[in-house]
Amino acid sequence: FNLPTISDVLDLKIDDLINFLQTSTDFFVKNPQCVDFLQNDQIKEECVKKLIEGWYLIDWLKTKDQRLADIFAKLLRWVALTEADKEYIFNKLKKLTAPENILSHEAEIKPYETDALAAYKQMPLGVILPRNTEEVSNILKFCYQENIKVVPRGAGTGLSGGALPLQDAILISLTKFNKILEIDFENKCVVAQPGVTNLSITNAVQHKGFYYAPDPSSQLACSIGGNVAENSGGVHSLKYGTTTNNILGVEIVLMDGTICRLGGKALDQEGYDMLGLICGSEGLLGVITEVTVKILKKPQTVKAALIGFPTHEDGGNSVSEIIANGIIHAGMEIMDKALIEATDNFSKAGYPRDVELLLIVELDGTVSEVDELINKVSEISKKNNSSTIKISKNEKERLSFWIGRKAAFPACGAMAPDYYCMDGSIPRGKLAEALKEINKLSKKYNLSVANCFHAGDGNLHPLIMFDGSKKDELRKTEEFGSEILKMCVKFGGVLTGEHGVGIEKRELMCEMFNDNDIQQQLKIKKSLDEKNLLNPGKVYPILRKCAEEGRVHVHRGEEKFPDLPRFWLYIKAW
Repeated sequence: FNLPTISDVLDLKIDDLINFLQTSTDFFVKNPQCVDFLQNDQIKEECVKKLIEGWYLIDWLKTKDQRLADIFAKLLRWVALTEADKEYIFNKLKKLTAPENILSHEAEIKPYETDALAAYKQMPLGVILPRNTEEVSNILKFCYQENIKVVPRGAGTGLSGGALPLQDAILISLTKFNKILEIDFENKCVVAQPGVTNLSITNAVQHKGFYYAPDPSSQLACSIGGNVAENSGGVHSLKYGTTTNNILGVEIVLMDGTICRLGGKALDQEGYDMLGLICGSEGLLGVITEVTVKILKKPQTVKAALIGFPTHEDGGNSVSEIIANGIIHAGMEIMDKALIEATDNFSKAGYPRDVELLLIVELDGTVSEVDELINKVSEISKKNNSSTIKISKNEKERLSFWIGRKAAFPACGAMAPDYYCMDGSIPRGKLAEALKEINKLSKKYNLSVANCFHAGDGNLHPLIMFDGSKKDELRKTEEFGSEILKMCVKFGGVLTGEHGVGIEKRELMCEMFNDNDIQQQLKIKKSLDEKNLLNPGKVYPILRKCAEEGRVHVHRGEEKFPDLPRFWLYIKAW
């Protein structure tokens, strides 16, 4: 059963929860047979296998209400993993890979307590670093047989908490899968292990004039396996697609240890599009152990335009008109004034500081094609009141246009002690309206925000500034971010553009999907992971929140989402 997270408890009246739990505890005291039942070794074993979160929650509760923390501790002691349990698990795992690949001491597993969504931390039960597909298969088979939960992890650069560990789960790190296995220029593809970084693929093929198109800002560090798990995008998504449009095949290990190959070097496969299902599945369906990606020939020429606008509306209108005129750009990025100044201070890119909005438009193709399109973009921009236009004269200058945008995230480090990067998508025609709404929310919450957008596909990345050392600022930041994502859905967009759902957007899934939508997704999850052992607690919401928002329909006493854990169910079970 899913125990509540910190955010769940924040939504409840502490006194009401205390009364409920105290009543439950009194019931057990007055009915010792229930305690005997729970302390039965077989029952305890089953409870251990279903515990998802817990002990870190008690530490937090102690700062709020000691009585509540004590009650939770009593409940958890019945199902806590003992040292003997842990010793059994690690002794078994050491037979499946080299002992040095098993990390279990606190100092060893501390670096794995979070991904790039560093506001949330949780120590795993242990970390295992397999060396090959066979080891992954054997590890998953053992965990399946013993009902041990597993969290897959790539480079740990994810921004939605998708690789956040669980207290009673083994974290499988794929960093040892770091080799490019084959470069096939004839078929224009590369076969790589999942731990290979995104940029390493381009570096391996650029001597022959090829490159890998998807280029998230973290491409220097993010892994290709993680890109597949999150369906990562980047600057060039509109013209060249996201990860799902640039992979040809994967090798994946299912939770029961079954090794599957989907796709290959061919451009299309017969049957259902299983590759499309796996791409973006966020580690809920299997562990990826090999990826085959497409590589493209570099275009004849590439030019970029740096265009400043006096208002958000002028910039937004220019974006809409450029695309409406059939100009398929290689990349189009928007930055607002706050981010222009931050990135220029950080990278010395030479951006104009007297503009409210900066547009970077990149065009590639033949020389004549690019020159014609650059002229059209300039005309459209002037028509929409642009105040400055600068066209790159050479490759060095083109790269200088991008150096600030690529450094947007680290540049924000000078603006506040902490920042929270959001990710949502909206129709392109709503860009100016979205910026206006985000600025209103910034004033409402009294938190600064800097904005960068993948303008071509409407992917927003507002960066909310806050100070985590100040009481309640993280909570305010989360509420601010939640309102931004709700706005995206209201405008006809979606909750995520490329970062994934993870834990960050989990409770907002009810904003976008109805009960039938989520039920169908859960059926797919259950067909490949029947015990819900792979990355549990991610993507799908805790039902209490959906119910409070009127999104769960109970018909004749039968609830929807039978596969989702209930918030109160675990208490009733005790």
